[in-house]
Amino acid sequence: MCGIVGAVAQRDVAEILVHGLQCLEYRGYDSAGLAVLDDEHHLQRLRAVGKVQALADKLAEHPLQGGTGIAHTRWATHGVPSEANAHPHISSNIAVVHNGIIENHHELREMLQAKGYEFTSQTDTEVIAHLVHLEMKTAPSLLVAVQRTVKQLTGAYGMVVMDANAPGRLIAARSGSPLVIGHGIGENFLASDQLALLNVTNQFTYLEEGDIAELTRREVTFYNAQGEKVQRERHTVEGKRDIAYKGEYRHFMQKEIFEQPSALCDTMESRLTENEVLVNSFGVGAADLLKKVEHVQIVACGTSYNAGMVARYWFESIAGVSCDVEIASEFRYRKFVTRPNSLLLTLSQSGETADTLAALRLAKEKGFMSTMTICNVSTSSLVRESHFAFLTHAGVEIGVASTKAFTSQLVSMLMLVTAIGKARGNVVHAQESAIVHALHQVPSQIEAILKTDKIIEQLAEDFSEKHHCLFLGRGEFYPIAMEAALKLKEISYIHAQAYAAGELKHGPLALIDSDMPVVVIAPSNDLLEKVKSNIQEVQARGGEVFIFTNNQAFQCSTNMKLIEMPAVADITAPIVYTVPMQLLAYHVALIKGTDVDQPRNLAKAVTVE
Repeated sequence: MCGIVGAVAQRDVAEILVHGLQCLEYRGYDSAGLAVLDDEHHLQRLRAVGKVQALADKLAEHPLQGGTGIAHTRWATHGVPSEANAHPHISSNIAVVHNGIIENHHELREMLQAKGYEFTSQTDTEVIAHLVHLEMKTAPSLLVAVQRTVKQLTGAYGMVVMDANAPGRLIAARSGSPLVIGHGIGENFLASDQLALLNVTNQFTYLEEGDIAELTRREVTFYNAQGEKVQRERHTVEGKRDIAYKGEYRHFMQKEIFEQPSALCDTMESRLTENEVLVNSFGVGAADLLKKVEHVQIVACGTSYNAGMVARYWFESIAGVSCDVEIASEFRYRKFVTRPNSLLLTLSQSGETADTLAALRLAKEKGFMSTMTICNVSTSSLVRESHFAFLTHAGVEIGVASTKAFTSQLVSMLMLVTAIGKARGNVVHAQESAIVHALHQVPSQIEAILKTDKIIEQLAEDFSEKHHCLFLGRGEFYPIAMEAALKLKEISYIHAQAYAAGELKHGPLALIDSDMPVVVIAPSNDLLEKVKSNIQEVQARGGEVFIFTNNQAFQCSTNMKLIEMPAVADITAPIVYTVPMQLLAYHVALIKGTDVDQPRNLAKAVTVE
């Protein structure tokens, strides 16, 4: 979602702040801005609509000098994208940047207006700046003013406050939206994501929920939600500073699609032998826990939800445990019954998805036996707050449309399913060995799929002028169809819908005509004959069908195209069949000329409701 960068240093920080924002561009945004205190303690602010480069151009024309500053990329919630609504927001000597949503901003705005404060934006964030300014009239310090302010806020925030009258000092506060401190030598930094700071430090401390931090050049002091001074652990991150470069690839999404073989190898490394899953790779005490699991409740959003839907078939057919999958934003707001010996499993690429994190916290109050997360970021809130964490090791994913995170989640869950089935006696050694062997084959099978890139590129021409598309699948391939439709929607802006193929005759057939391409995922499995019947229903109504299959028995016709897939094991076929769907969406988006890595209206990490 929105991005935050801040710095307290002896050197000029404006260019450091802008570089940090550029590292966070993948998160999604519509405007950017920064504010810096000069040597005479004057607040200098620049803001621009559009890409961070527009802000960088302004900075080149109007250089800002000073060692204390804050910067922000905004993803619009309250108020349209505009320079007036861009952060930082200022109230006299106070400047604020903020991620999240202040739910009681309307009431606070009315109170502040009654006290004579004038608003220049439509944002909820501006109330924070005015509140801090109001509190500073009686507070002994900026820290105390912020502590008093956050007690009046309802909602989520990761915010940083700067006072022109307190140079060399920043106050950061976190409630529901992540913030990380970067420790330097004689200087300190902060950001909403450590990626923004890898160019200046590899020493980080992560704010816990409710924390407030005071930064100066020489030290960082942490306070908990009760206002007590606390110690927070410092971490050394061995991150690569060149991770935000595309190299030979045109887009990050393309790069990440082609990184999937190595990402899956990294995810499986040291967790599989030649013929078994190492249960201890799920954490200390996992072996005892998995024996007790009678039910799995998966909670996730977006692409991660689709991965969970695939895993539901595996949990019940292989491990022999019941499984429910729910969208996190629905799960957290309804009354539900917690089943006996139920494991709450959260899925997230970033580990900071607001609804999923809220669901985890709710689950801790609802009697779940334990919690586990499958996540791609070792330092994330989901990892820190779950009882068990299984890292996907997919590497940093920059493209908004998730690719390698999805397939690495599937591989991770298939390993978990096998481990639970083995622990409960439902997976015998021969079956485990077969699953592990199939997993070992997946990277090379995806390599083979990637070699068909040119074929998929040509196929994409058939979709470039279309406005709608249907994806069909049966069994565990129905969620793969859901993910394929999501990818096409996200980056090409074509309306796409997935259906379980058997549902076609219960209404969706009314949509079929020559302008509605239908993509069918049809591997050779027990449901293939059923899928063939569904294909015939489409053809009989003039629909154009694109079939991804490894079956040689299809009879081609004028309104049918076959895309040959390699022979793969039934259990891992959903993982492999995902990749051509990603390539198709990518090439259609290229033809349509959309912003592949940063599609309109979307953000990489959704840290607000």
